[in-house]
This record gives sequence, C-alpha cells and structure tokens, in this order.
Amino acid sequence: MNIWKGCLMYAVISTGGKQYKVSEGQTIRVEKLPGDVGTAVSFDQVLICSDGDTVRVGQPTLPDVTVTGQIAQQGKAKKILVFKFKRRKGYRRKRGHRQHFTAIRINAIEGNE
Repeated sequence: MNIWKGCLMYAVISTGGKQYKVSEGQTIRVEKLPGDVGTAVSFDQVLICSDGDTVRVGQPTLPDVTVTGQIAQQGKAKKILVFKFKRRKGYRRKRGHRQHFTAIRINAIEGNE
C-alpha cells in the first residue's frame, strides 16, 4: 500500500523551531505568529520541495521556493497538566499550561519546477 499516493506536491518548511510537511489546501498548526485572521503569511525557509517526480533538497534551504498561506485561526491548544511528584517526601506540584498556536491554510507552493 502506497501511503504517499495522494501527496504529489509537497514541501517541508521550518518555522517556530519545528519542521512541517505541507501541501496545498492543507491546514497546519504552528507556533504563534503575529497577525489577524485572514492575514497572508509567507514561509521562505523551505528545506525540501517535491512536485511528484523530482525532489529538491536545500543546503540548508531552497532560496527560490516560498510557501504562502493565510491565517485561519489564532487560539490556545488544550490544557496539558504538568505534575511533579517525589515519593515518600510529600512533594507534589500540579500546574497547567495552554500553548498559543496559529492555524494556517496553505494556499500555494511557489517556485517549484
């Protein structure tokens, strides 16, 4: 079974210290970016780009390829609990954290040849 059959054109971008494999029409959640809903965003740190036949790998990035998208949502993720515990010492600490995120809808991968 070929799991890559539907993913012909894709790119790997780097933002917020993480890497994401994206394709056109996909919505991804990244670390919080400035801007309101509907604002256009562009990613120029493209590490890998593929059109289905050829794969181009940057060293470290591809200078002529950009991925453009639009901010779909600004929000906070679900709460995670951070619980510290040391047995037999009576030490317990419980804290919660909600990470800010930006949901981006990918519109185009430009410069792919």
